[in-house]
Amino acid sequence: MPHDDFEIEPVPGLPETPPEGEKILWQGKPHWWALASESLMVKWVMGYFVFLGVWRTVRLIDIVPLGEAIWGSTPFLILGLGVCAFLIFLAWIMAWATVYTITNRRVAMRIGAALNVTLNLPYRWIEAADLDLRKSGTGTIVLRLKDDGVTKLSYLMCWPHVRPWKMNPTQPALRCIKDAERVATILGHAAQTQIERQKQAEAPTNAVPAE
Repeated sequence: MPHDDFEIEPVPGLPETPPEGEKILWQGKPHWWALASESLMVKWVMGYFVFLGVWRTVRLIDIVPLGEAIWGSTPFLILGLGVCAFLIFLAWIMAWATVYTITNRRVAMRIGAALNVTLNLPYRWIEAADLDLRKSGTGTIVLRLKDDGVTKLSYLMCWPHVRPWKMNPTQPALRCIKDAERVATILGHAAQTQIERQKQAEAPTNAVPAE
C-alpha cells in the first residue's frame, strides 16, 4: 500500500499550522534540471566521460580502423549516460521532496528525501541574503545567519540546500528556484517589515507624567 510521508503536514511544507498572524507569502521548490546542473554537476560529469571516450578513440585509432576505435570508446559513453541518468533522477527526487516557504515571520525549508527535516529560520536569525541569479531566471538565495554562537547547521544534513563549499558557518540556501529575483524581493520586504515591527515592540515607551 503506498504511503505518503508528507500526508500528516497540515500545510504542505510545514510541520504544523502557522500561528495566528503568520501568513504564507510564497512557496516553491528547486528546479530539478538546475539542481542537477549546479549541485550535482551533471554537465561536468558527462563532459568527463566524453573526454574519456575521445581519449580512448585517439589511443586506438593508430592500431585499428576508425570505426573500431569509435566503437571501443562506447563503454565510457554508456557508463557516462548511466551515471548522469542517476544524478538527474536524484536531483528530481530532491526537488520533489523539497518545499521552501517564506512567511511574514520566517523562512521554512522542508528538505531531505530519505531523512526529512524542516528548518525554521526566523528573520531575527538572518543577517543578510545574497541572490545568485542565472540568465534563465532561476537562481539561489543564500541566507547568511547571525554569528551568535547558537544558530549552527550541519552542512551535510542541509546539502544541497546550502552555499557550496561554505561550511564554517554553513549558510542555508533556497537553491535553483524559478523567478528568483521576484522571490528575493518578497523575502527582503518581509524581513525588513518584521525587523521594524520587532524594533518598535522592543523600544521603550516614554510615559508622560500626569499633572
